[in-house]
Amino acid sequence: MALLITKKCINCDMCEPECPNQAISMGDAIYQIDTDRCTECVGHYETPTCQKVCPIPSTIISDPAHIENEEQLWDKFVLLHHADKL
Repeated sequence: MALLITKKCINCDMCEPECPNQAISMGDAIYQIDTDRCTECVGHYETPTCQKVCPIPSTIISDPAHIENEEQLWDKFVLLHHADKL
């Protein structure tokens, strides 16, 4: 499942540079996550780096509107980072 940044976001700028998929960007009021690019760090790290660096607990959560299993996240990682080799 892709992740979602909630209204608790304080725009601390910690998450954006940590995202290995470049899925995080500034939205109208707070940071947002591009669900097409978010793999929850599958293929990169054990846990999502944005959640690890966020200073406000429960600000970055699983997006219930974008449910994906581990295999789907892995497939998305491969397409994002290895499409030229397919």
